[in-house]
Amino acid sequence: MDLGALLTAQVIAVALVFGRIGAAMMFLPAFGEQFVFVRHRLVFSLILSIILTPLVAQGPVPVEFADLLRAMVVEVTLGAWIGLAGRVLLTGMQMAGAQIGMVAGLSNAFAPDIGSFQGSTLIATTLMLGAIAVIFATDLHHVMIEALVDSYNIFPPGQVMPGDLAAQMAKAASTSFYIGLSVAAPFYVMGVILNVGLGLTNRMLPSLPVFFVAAPVLIFTGLFVLIFAAPSALRTFVTRFADWLGLLTF
Repeated sequence: MDLGALLTAQVIAVALVFGRIGAAMMFLPAFGEQFVFVRHRLVFSLILSIILTPLVAQGPVPVEFADLLRAMVVEVTLGAWIGLAGRVLLTGMQMAGAQIGMVAGLSNAFAPDIGSFQGSTLIATTLMLGAIAVIFATDLHHVMIEALVDSYNIFPPGQVMPGDLAAQMAKAASTSFYIGLSVAAPFYVMGVILNVGLGLTNRMLPSLPVFFVAAPVLIFTGLFVLIFAAPSALRTFVTRFADWLGLLTF
């Protein structure tokens, strides 16, 4: 085989792998955070693509421009879908944090803009950073890379099924909503009990300034419950996230 043609085929193969892995790395939790520079993500994705190309390349690479463009669009679409599905799951923790902040009276405690959306509350950002820390502590970032390699068995290069991707994204949103509600549920119960108790106190002691007492009581109780609920919340997220990474399906 001509050396030039061989090198061209290898470069095209790496580019196609980079299309999927690079797009996934832009959105995946831990790798795709705003505080990770885009150029660092791209360089890491390129190095990873060069390493993984011999493992995942299947069949001859397209040489015609139209076929190459179509294959690149498919690979980028699949990579973006993988990354966005993982991002949607992490959003469940941020939703839970926002709900906890509202119940505990900390909805106005805004955090630095390091989350995936502006106006993120302090509790939401704390849970998100905790989830990212647990991802690295439990080596789930290795599982993410393995899932990207396994994705070539589930979605062979050049083949995409839009209906399946849309259905799976809807299930990802449903799972994220479940994570958010299950994490925030104890705080809903806490809020109901405290507000009912404060309401009864106000009826029995009209002279007591319940409004000024309620705020510190809610904040203290919310933080107290968060200390004990956070490990279970992070475990719930990591379990769901690991289950999805193992199959890339819900």
